Amino acid sequence: MKKILALLSALVVAFTLIGCSSSSSTSSTTEEKTGINVEKLDPSKPVTVKIGATNVPHAELLEYVAPKLEKEGIKLDIVTYQDYYLPNKNLADKEIDLNYFQHVPFLKNEIKEKGYKIEDAGAVHIEPIGLYSKTVTKLEDLKDGALVLVSNNKSEWGRVLSILQKAGLVKIKEGVDVITATFDDVVENPKNLKFKYDNDPAIMVQYYNNGEGDLVSINSNFAVDAGISPTKDSVVVESPDNNPYANIIVVREGDKDKVVTKKIVAALQSEDVKKYIESKYNGAVIPA
Repeated sequence: MKKILALLSALVVAFTLIGCSSSSSTSSTTEEKTGINVEKLDPSKPVTVKIGATNVPHAELLEYVAPKLEKEGIKLDIVTYQDYYLPNKNLADKEIDLNYFQHVPFLKNEIKEKGYKIEDAGAVHIEPIGLYSKTVTKLEDLKDGALVLVSNNKSEWGRVLSILQKAGLVKIKEGVDVITATFDDVVENPKNLKFKYDNDPAIMVQYYNNGEGDLVSINSNFAVDAGISPTKDSVVVESPDNNPYANIIVVREGDKDKVVTKKIVAALQSEDVKKYIESKYNGAVIPA
């Protein structure tokens, strides 16, 4: 009897070990066939790629190209964010494979401040930033001491200052690149504008709707998502000409030339997507 029990125990242990080994092997094989590291695409067995994006227009554009990419062997798992800072952290931590929400100056600032090993894989579109108001329809009508609300996204500060400088409302210190300019670089401010720039980018629309501040800076992705037209509702909107703020696909260092990355970027840069952007967003989003 003892011999029979011993034999049965041995068989159970052996079966368990074989099961664990088989499961581990399957998991390893699955990992090799998913994510961004696949070397050859098979349309009959699409590889799943996780990409982080803000809702508008990024996630919408990804949803538009998703059917085409799946036919080529790439299935997009789109993770949406309302936050500007988590997508890069999640990418660096390998929780997603790519992200699509930011422009080049923002990426450079994130790398500088946080040391992320991530890089630009290609530009897709531009979202002109706009200045909005419930009190004025022209910048020259701003009262002395008017309050300008700007987000805490440092890469937007130069954009706002550039618009105001072109309107003659401020002057930036000689020799300072307006792209990296801060409010400390303002040397002339004839209307004594007051700047408040510690606001979360996602709540700028709320400030505008509540009538807070005399002028509110809102990025077009948040404006469009809230049903606000940058071309119709803003006091002034940024020019797309020679605009350095193209929104880009971002990957971890070393993934830029992967076949999956190139396919996704090519799909988003296609003529079909350019026409879709122009027809859908009416100037609020512009092909890069």
